[in-house]
Amino acid sequence: MANESCDIIVIGAGIAGASAAAELAADAHVIVLEMEPQPGYHATGRSAAYFAAAYGKQVVQAITLASEHFFRQPPAGFTEVELFHPRECIWFGRPDQASGLEAMQRAVPRLEFLDEGGVRERVPVFKPGYLLGGLRDREGGDLDVEALLRGYLKRFLHRRGRLRVDHRVERLERSGAGWVVTAGGARFTAPVVVNAAGGWAEQVGGMAGLAPLGIAPLRRTALTIDAPAGVDIDNWPEMVDVDEAFYFKPDAGAILVSPADETPTPPVDAQPEELDVAIGVDRFEQATGIDVHRVRAAWAGLRTFAPDRVFVAGFDPRTEGFFWLAGQGGYGVQSSPAMAALTRHLVTGAPLTDDFAGLARHLAEIAPQRLLPAKAE
Repeated sequence: MANESCDIIVIGAGIAGASAAAELAADAHVIVLEMEPQPGYHATGRSAAYFAAAYGKQVVQAITLASEHFFRQPPAGFTEVELFHPRECIWFGRPDQASGLEAMQRAVPRLEFLDEGGVRERVPVFKPGYLLGGLRDREGGDLDVEALLRGYLKRFLHRRGRLRVDHRVERLERSGAGWVVTAGGARFTAPVVVNAAGGWAEQVGGMAGLAPLGIAPLRRTALTIDAPAGVDIDNWPEMVDVDEAFYFKPDAGAILVSPADETPTPPVDAQPEELDVAIGVDRFEQATGIDVHRVRAAWAGLRTFAPDRVFVAGFDPRTEGFFWLAGQGGYGVQSSPAMAALTRHLVTGAPLTDDFAGLARHLAEIAPQRLLPAKAE
């Protein structure tokens, strides 16, 4: 059996693992183990790809905001294409959702209230009388996820990182050298393992002998439908129900719709369920009065959350050298630059600088210790 050694093994080559590995490789010899034939196959490759700094809890918002400059002005040589394409977001609500709109505006005062007419001026397909209004975020935008992932992998390989695809982890064990990871018919050794396995994070933790933290994969469905005849949808905002019951946005000439489902599921290659697709279509039809005659395409992905719906990043206090980078939920792509910087800081001690300099105050909020019983800390 072949053997490779390094300083850090990263398990998972989705956006979380790839971005963290690229930054860690500035200070250390890093190997990334990916179970699929290609990086980004699961959640990353199925992301709705939108940057919304008003999304999630306050700590999530802060980490997302710290990432914005990276997307708008990526480092020299990182990519040859634009990562960020400006697009407004409107969080809309019916009259019975007034309290939800009020709560969101209190939490994020920069959001601009639009009455029903203002929302329908931007997106004229809403049924008259359906809306109370909406909250406009002018700072959002579409993200080029493929270019972002490709840029991080290029940076990782340029820093002499080693990527091993088709290497599903089969075993983890402690040894005198730290961790021995068996994957893809080979053995890998390193003092530090970074668990960036997405929906499989708890399985990897179990292999390391660790009781669960409560990180769970949830299935989310998306579908595309035809745009109404004669309606220009290209400049529509991202449209999100304020209670997150569904959302829709333009997508390559079609309309992408999601019922915003969160169905608990084992970690699998997620596939769309007919019922979830039907729910997404129905909610869109109820809001707009448009009869959807066909679904062009449908897919599903896993969004993995900790119980408090906040990121998990830090060394597990129950063993040596095991680092969690998990629970990115629906925020993994838009937060990846800041989370990669935080991971590098926590693993190698590299300072947090520039846009990320103020993030150290959030370390306790994202640490795995918060998810452990007091006696285990």
